[in-house]
Amino acid sequence: MTSVTPATLKAWISEGTELAILDAREEGEFGHGHLFWAVPCPLSKKELRARALLPRQATRVVCVDGGEGHAEKLATYLTSIGFSDVHVLAGGTPAWAAAGYVVFTGVHVPSKAFGEWVEHHYGTESLDPPELQALKDSGKPMVILDSRPMDEFVRMTIPGAVNVPGGELAYRIGDLVPDAETTIVVNCAGRTRSIMGAESLRRAGVPNRIVALRNGTMGWELAGFQCERGVTRSYAPGTPASAALALQRASAFAAENGVKLISRAAALAMLADESRSTYALDVRAAEEYAAGHIPGFRHAPGGQLVQATDQWVAVRGARVILADDDTVRARMSAAWLRQMGGWEVFVVEGALSGELATGPWKPVAPEVPQMPVVMPQTLAAETGVTVVDLARSIDFRAGHIPGSVWAVRGRVPKIAGPVVVTAPDPWLAHLAAAEIPGARVLEGGVAAWKAAGLPLAADRTNPPDEACVDWYLRPYDRNSGIEAAMHAYLSWEIDLVHEVARDGDARFGAW
Repeated sequence: MTSVTPATLKAWISEGTELAILDAREEGEFGHGHLFWAVPCPLSKKELRARALLPRQATRVVCVDGGEGHAEKLATYLTSIGFSDVHVLAGGTPAWAAAGYVVFTGVHVPSKAFGEWVEHHYGTESLDPPELQALKDSGKPMVILDSRPMDEFVRMTIPGAVNVPGGELAYRIGDLVPDAETTIVVNCAGRTRSIMGAESLRRAGVPNRIVALRNGTMGWELAGFQCERGVTRSYAPGTPASAALALQRASAFAAENGVKLISRAAALAMLADESRSTYALDVRAAEEYAAGHIPGFRHAPGGQLVQATDQWVAVRGARVILADDDTVRARMSAAWLRQMGGWEVFVVEGALSGELATGPWKPVAPEVPQMPVVMPQTLAAETGVTVVDLARSIDFRAGHIPGSVWAVRGRVPKIAGPVVVTAPDPWLAHLAAAEIPGARVLEGGVAAWKAAGLPLAADRTNPPDEACVDWYLRPYDRNSGIEAAMHAYLSWEIDLVHEVARDGDARFGAW
């Protein structure tokens, strides 16, 4: 492990060879200031993320932090599991800023900056909330499509909207909107997925008038309108009747952007090739992936892959292979990744014609121990036990075992008496329990507790906003200053184009 100066790292970024920049802080801390191409790999989850983010052990990796010493710990871990070209940015993000380089706030910054670039580059049409309301009141044929995942849609959406995550839009639009005279409005919570969803349909050649709702649900509420909450309207599952038309449209868009088609055998050969970092991602819906996917492929729903690329892909200069059932969704996502730049992108033809793996993706984490477990009913009957919950802070607020303590692994407070650890990810729970003398793991986590009919508590102020180091709070996650936070977020997103230009490390559209 060696340290590198900000100037050296800046030069490495511009070389175009394989490079990963991993930030060792928790994601909430990361969101308060980081390098443009840095990818979160929190110390608390390093065993579960590092190998997935870094598919090749010889890749050059630079670990960064905010100057707290977390980067050195992550680098030590990486070298201990076989990574051979690991470095630490001397002085962390503060040194980067002191050298005159740009520090970015927020999360998923490359993807969100790319969305702003797309709007400028293609001239994506958008309308303000009052214009949308006037369109709704006019009685003219129109449809509102919310391009976020269902869990976000349920939280709040535009009245009357239908949930169609971004990766499904071009695939299903022929069934959803067969009439070319119908106006299509795409929305999200803010800007990026509205823009990317609308422009995906435009790039696919859909003939309708297609517009993005400017500033999404946040803009809608800031304009004085009310969102719907708790609704689950969605598209019809299964292969759409218009799939052949969708393939024709997606094929043209992918070809325009240099997406390469490969066979399943070629994809597997690339995965076995240790000379390059290769990511293998299945972009279908979660239930489709679980029903059967190419062994070794990880689930990354197409819309979220483009919206939050840093959740799955850390290495600049890597190969990215996308798969689905008939290549429509894979081609659309691949075309956008090509425009985002920095990767060689492939789509698998005939992906499902062969042996398939089933079930959800599981990380490769041989160091996860098997700790003693306790069933929900047994725990409910015990006294004097402290439950430590490692869920996301915002999920803990929404529902947790009464009396439990929220924490981040590695920062669990000292607790007298017996401890039971729970987490949505069982591997994380077992890792944390191993670090607490005598701790057990709640089998099935809070979900199993709830399924057993046992009570849950909810408290939007626990943990308080300032303690949510694991999650970069969205404006509507906050307990105060929500409206000001919405305005600040939207201004930040709009200004990303200028900050990216000042930084100089993104070459959107220059593939």
